[in-house]
Amino acid sequence: MPVPAPSIPGRSRRRSRPGTQLVVGAVLIALVALVALVSLVWTPYDPVATVASDRLQFPSAAHWFGTDRFGRDVFSAVMVGSQITLIVGFIAVGIAVIVGVPLGILAGMRPGRLGDVIMRGNDILLAFPGLLLAIVFGAVFGAGTVTAMVALGIGSIPAFARVARSGTLQVMKTDYVFAARAANRSEFRIALRHVLPNISGMIVVQCSVNFGIAVLAEAGLSFLGLGTMPPTPSWGRMLQESQQFLGSHDYLAIAPGIAIAVAVLGFNLLGDGLRDRFDPKMRSSR
Repeated sequence: MPVPAPSIPGRSRRRSRPGTQLVVGAVLIALVALVALVSLVWTPYDPVATVASDRLQFPSAAHWFGTDRFGRDVFSAVMVGSQITLIVGFIAVGIAVIVGVPLGILAGMRPGRLGDVIMRGNDILLAFPGLLLAIVFGAVFGAGTVTAMVALGIGSIPAFARVARSGTLQVMKTDYVFAARAANRSEFRIALRHVLPNISGMIVVQCSVNFGIAVLAEAGLSFLGLGTMPPTPSWGRMLQESQQFLGSHDYLAIAPGIAIAVAVLGFNLLGDGLRDRFDPKMRSSR
């Protein structure tokens, strides 16, 4: 009679628990999303209303994060700025997923001439970072949130195409794909039924990582005056406007700076946590 292998107490329980990075990242992102949702229906003050008597007030019970040079409430502006951050991230990542993933799957399923053409075009686009594309687009089409979203989305396409192609090449070597081809299944059906579900974990991880990149890029563009335009609150532009008051009113830079750090850190931690959950090699090594 075979003797069952001894089990390590708590081993299966530890495996089922989400990692610390995943939990912390999810909590930080949930905090940003909650602030954005609340700001849709309520803010302490109108974030674009200027009050001359309230200019450059330090944090107090009336204004938790103080006021800026125009008398606008910084806390309200930070709340509304979270909306722009999430919208830019969603649209930019959405564009990259819609275009990059199908191209990557097609290149993986057709590794011959068609796949080479797709990947060479991908390499050419990879030579132009999303931030550089956004600057060029801003100069040609005019600065604004829409321009930044489109440029960042186009700049993120190569990353998703590479991830999708890599995962597709692995899936195409499996027995169930060979069986589907032997049964004369169409390429579209194989991609939809077998390839896409098996690479979805990799795509989700890439989405989380690129979301953090888009948040940081949007803040940088707004800081340069090429992103969200006044009077719409933006964390990057709040940092830009606070430069001349550093040393006397540092709170103007602290609030948006912490907001950007929390959002970017949350998405990066979430991406690392999701990678550990979906990648068997990472799971076994841990």
